[in-house]
Amino acid sequence: MKIIIHGGFFSESLTNQEVKQAKQEALSGIVQLGYKHLQTHTALETVVYTVRLLEDCELFNAGTGSQIQSDGKIRLSAALMDGKTQRFSGVINIEDVKNPICVAEKLQQYDDRVLSGKGACDFAIENGHAYYNPETPQRRREYEQKLSDSIRLGTVGCVALDMHGNLAAATSTGGKGFEMPGRVSDSATTAGNYANAFAGVSCTGVGEDIVSGSVAAKIVTRVTDGMPLMAATEKTLEEMKPYDGFAGIIGITADGQIYHSDTHPYMVWALHDGEVEVFN
Repeated sequence: MKIIIHGGFFSESLTNQEVKQAKQEALSGIVQLGYKHLQTHTALETVVYTVRLLEDCELFNAGTGSQIQSDGKIRLSAALMDGKTQRFSGVINIEDVKNPICVAEKLQQYDDRVLSGKGACDFAIENGHAYYNPETPQRRREYEQKLSDSIRLGTVGCVALDMHGNLAAATSTGGKGFEMPGRVSDSATTAGNYANAFAGVSCTGVGEDIVSGSVAAKIVTRVTDGMPLMAATEKTLEEMKPYDGFAGIIGITADGQIYHSDTHPYMVWALHDGEVEVFN
């Protein structure tokens, strides 16, 4: 049993040691809770549980504490993929919910498994998700000050391998901040979140770059075809260099390979395999 999580890229972590330490401590605590949950739950249940914890931590740009878009509204996206059943579900630009990953989980049961905008919001309400404002004072200050010099790519994600050898991946984001309303990130696509019986991958970074590289699906496909996870990841990230692609990944394979990598430094992550816990 193994689990790996990420908290995206954070520019403020480069200059603010206190902020960086807080995020490291948060990831450390959450990965431990996720691993404990994995002892008695499936990979699918565990990635939902763990990403929900990440969404609830306002240090990260997903769920509570998400970025505000250019029109002053917060719109969230999240995706879930079960490697065992090959079912992908997700929500795109959903508003006024606390945990978009839980809405994505509910959609696993439906034929129409990816919803956007008003349709996603209506589905959430119909399924008991109460109104929730994910805005925090810090995000409002950032929006009002229009911090054009701040890079905030704080997507969160989780990949887990359970005791039965099944994999699942989940990813959630609050967007990049100040984006055009209607913009779609990679997080609720198979470019940013993908799993099958061989491997699972969650991405963070610039959504447009990740979609252009079909990153998660490409890595998993290469592993399926026999390539080691490290080699599959590095080859895929190398292919992003012609357009200076900005991406980070976490991944696990069915045979227990676990790997993380990024095209630019300072992706924050943590892993737990029962003996070792690492965070960066």
